[in-house]
Amino acid sequence: MTSPDPRSRRERLVALFVLGVAVVLVLSTPTWFGSDRAGVGIAQLGVGVVLAGVGAFLLRRARPR
Repeated sequence: MTSPDPRSRRERLVALFVLGVAVVLVLSTPTWFGSDRAGVGIAQLGVGVVLAGVGAFLLRRARPR
């Protein structure tokens, strides 16, 4: 069994990091709605969804282990 390519591992880690940031943004969105700052909540939700899409794309693009 060969060791994974370092570049592939780095790409996978970046993709997982971006997905993690997206999850944190989406899960913390209700805080803004609860404090009567719905505009910020909607913007944060939008950024979280976009980052989730980018992270999913990067994860699929990374070579399998």
